[in-house]
Amino acid sequence: MDVYIPDLFDPQKIIRSGQCFRAACFPDGTCRFITGDQVVYLRKHSEGRYRVSCAPEIWEEIWRPYFDLDRNYLALSGRIPEKDRFLRTAAQVGAGIRILRQDPWEMLMSFLISQRKSIPAIRGVVEHLCRRYGTQIHTPVERIYTFPTPVQLKAVGEQAYIECKAGYRAPYLQDAVRQVLEGRLDLKEAAGLSDDGLIAALEQVKGVGVKVANCVALFAYGRTACAPVDTWIAKIIRQHYRGRSPFRRYGDAAGIMQQYFFYYAQSHKEKGAKLVPDCDCSCTHGEGSVK
Repeated sequence: MDVYIPDLFDPQKIIRSGQCFRAACFPDGTCRFITGDQVVYLRKHSEGRYRVSCAPEIWEEIWRPYFDLDRNYLALSGRIPEKDRFLRTAAQVGAGIRILRQDPWEMLMSFLISQRKSIPAIRGVVEHLCRRYGTQIHTPVERIYTFPTPVQLKAVGEQAYIECKAGYRAPYLQDAVRQVLEGRLDLKEAAGLSDDGLIAALEQVKGVGVKVANCVALFAYGRTACAPVDTWIAKIIRQHYRGRSPFRRYGDAAGIMQQYFFYYAQSHKEKGAKLVPDCDCSCTHGEGSVK
């Protein structure tokens, strides 16, 4: 099937943006994404046009919301004032990144795993879990595995998680499984909570702090007012914004701006952090991290 996406959209940048851990790029430019038991392959063939491997109804029902295609990212980038030179540069470098609407259970487990791990290491642990406990599915291209459900992980012990390279995060993963299976955390029902209520519900899980909770809120529930602050983002805020968070001024787009920061930092981490002039607008920024 052929689809036209007129807005900013770059699957390869999305895959490198640190929000998803099972997507992949192939040498011919094809990109693969997985959510639940659904898999899609897409490849750009002309400006704004992509060949995708699914039926039109599946694209509309699953992949259009997954890629947040009803939001105008070009218009959002245009809201960045000229005096915020760092963010304008980061948005240009990250143009095409979109906030994925991923499975809440997979995101909860993935970002528990993510603590103090590099992106390749996170991918490795997630892949171990999928291969051991997920459901095998075959596509015309490859054999892959779904992310295991709470039921599939019910009997998994701490040592088994450690064997999957989860390390000290093993009891966190066990607690997440228990809370979901026992109904103490209802991830579907949590979608109806306010941003603050959602963060509070997620933080009941052992090992979930404000950063992990904000990541799950942003990348699973589409709460784009949530802007997770990790060490990379904190460094940018110190160096370019005099320690004052720039995210509050962007309201419901704060999480999108955060992704531009993160992608820029990841793309330039070997070249030094201070690559563009500091922002001129520190007096207008609120203190601290969003949410």
